[in-house]
Amino acid sequence: MMQQPLALSVLVCALGGEGGGVLTQWLVDAARLAGFPAQATSIPGVAQRTGATTYYLEIYPLKTEALKGREIVFGLNPLPGKLDLLISSELLEAARQVSSGMSSKESTVVISSSARVLTTAEKMNLGDGRVNAQQLLGLLEQFSRAHHVLDMARLTQDAGTIVSAVMLGCMAASGVLPMARAFYESAIGQGSKSQQASLKGFELGFEAIKAQLEQRQYLDSVLGQAAQHRPPGPALPVDIAARFPVALHALLGVAYQRVLDYQGASYAQLYVQRLLKIQAAEHTVEPTSTKVTAESLRALAVLMCFDDLIQVADFKSRASRFERVGKEVKRDPGDLLKIYDHFKPGIPELASLLPTSASRALLAWDRARQSRGNSPLSLPLKIAAHSVLGLLMLKVLAACKVFRPWSARFADEQVLIEDWVSRVVAGTRESLQLGFEITLCARLIKGYGSTHERGRENFSHIMAHLAAGGAFVDATSRAKAVSLAREVALKDEAGAGLDLTLKTLGAPPRAPRLQPIRWMSQKEFAKKRSL
Repeated sequence: MMQQPLALSVLVCALGGEGGGVLTQWLVDAARLAGFPAQATSIPGVAQRTGATTYYLEIYPLKTEALKGREIVFGLNPLPGKLDLLISSELLEAARQVSSGMSSKESTVVISSSARVLTTAEKMNLGDGRVNAQQLLGLLEQFSRAHHVLDMARLTQDAGTIVSAVMLGCMAASGVLPMARAFYESAIGQGSKSQQASLKGFELGFEAIKAQLEQRQYLDSVLGQAAQHRPPGPALPVDIAARFPVALHALLGVAYQRVLDYQGASYAQLYVQRLLKIQAAEHTVEPTSTKVTAESLRALAVLMCFDDLIQVADFKSRASRFERVGKEVKRDPGDLLKIYDHFKPGIPELASLLPTSASRALLAWDRARQSRGNSPLSLPLKIAAHSVLGLLMLKVLAACKVFRPWSARFADEQVLIEDWVSRVVAGTRESLQLGFEITLCARLIKGYGSTHERGRENFSHIMAHLAAGGAFVDATSRAKAVSLAREVALKDEAGAGLDLTLKTLGAPPRAPRLQPIRWMSQKEFAKKRSL
């Protein structure tokens, strides 16, 4: 006998007054309008945050006519770990159901609002009694086949409706249930103003989940294409794998291939040598620990594969990029696709490609220009990447990576990386926690242009005055100081908060950045104001 499909099980979690009963009826109506047998039960709660209402539905994925008169026996309550879809209007309620074992990693899609309605216990706490939202999100991710978290409260407010309409749209877009979108909309109706508002809320929820699914598909596509363009050979050579714990091999293989693709075998070997120094320091303190090494292998690969014009040209000239763009614009066979890339490198970007002596001379000339009130120079370029000449220009620039080791930027980055490695090693020998906090400081270096410069300044200042300098009672106190300064620097773009934190930690504030005064004529000033 052919095995029959199981009914799809859905658990809806709502708070009092949020329209959970209406949502359940919409779902049942949509299923029956589409021809699918369905049944719903509910466990009512109270109308305050101290209680919640749950609704359980089962929808059979075969249409009624296909059953040929046979009746479906539905369940009256959910079975732990057997849910196909769990949706909640509040984050803690979703986490509560997950922690009760209702969802599973193998079969359950979890949809939840990121909004919180504080419990009585949270409000009664004299301090900050709120449950950690990140822990709740981690729980949803750990025990679900797929999860979607969005701000349903904001979407509800934008639509001028109740959250149940937004939840219905989320469920319709999830792909778990067999009904088409039109059946959900028919279940809502469109005669009254409240129905129109509900339809708007439905659309906002539908589009929000659809956007998340498309983003995930895009990321999977990009990661898959990146994997196709890695250099041939094993992800991690056997001789290198033998020198690191098995638990690190997967991530280490990705990092190693990234460095290998960036600058070749000798540069990848340098990456391994630096990482081995950190691992040796960690094993000196705790032979079984991998905490510092695991974080370092990721951070070190990012630092060593810094972005420059050569790297940008390499990515923009790869065949996978043209394939990806074609899919994004939904190009049909025979369509002509034109891609224009806009570049605007300034003197610092151009100087970074030159040898150190030439780079310093060019930067000194540019600083002298700006000190006289002149505007920074840049070279605006519009390159037709789809043309032979444009693609050739990108390929030539990408091929310049063989000269990268002789560039000023490369030399400057290696000095910074060596300094970071030495401080991680020294800090780890004092305390694993100190070494780990210093390792995390690599996150300060990100972006490009002025953002990159500020990040490097903050990084260097924390390294010099907290990671190594300053007077602290012990390694634990130093680790806490490094952690505090790093977190403030990541949140405070202007830097005022970082300077205040440095002062409280006994470190000097950062040196002020000099900004040249630029003069312009009244005519030029009026022109800029009009823009």
